[in-house]
Amino acid sequence: MRKTAYALKIASALIFAAILLAALCVLPVRTAFAGSSSYKFFVGDTSKDCRVITANPRSALLTRLTLTGVCGECAVYPPDYDYENLMKDLGAEVVFCEELSDSVNYYCTARLPYRVELYGREINLHICVKEDGIAAGTPIIFGGY
Repeated sequence: MRKTAYALKIASALIFAAILLAALCVLPVRTAFAGSSSYKFFVGDTSKDCRVITANPRSALLTRLTLTGVCGECAVYPPDYDYENLMKDLGAEVVFCEELSDSVNYYCTARLPYRVELYGREINLHICVKEDGIAAGTPIIFGGY
């Protein structure tokens, strides 16, 4: 009887430890952006072999947990989205701006985990503003928008 009770205590402690360890591994994982109408993950070795994985914005976190080798993320928002507030929330500083015929692109440094070097500068936030919507990517928007 004592051995059974002891074995149950040990088993319970091991199960609790496994759950705690799993939670510690999973909890730090989160997405870079929230509230988007679509979400993409970039998987691979930056632009060399980047694959784009499209996720439902509501289940993007769950999708992120199943991916390995994530090298970036992208969220698409409607045209009236307040991207300047997003930049403020991320502590973004514009490094350079690129105006094209159909868009304005802001390349920034911000509090985000992914990084890439462009024109000798470290960039980790790329915001593309177009008439039909806004995309925010980290470190940049791979594959275009």
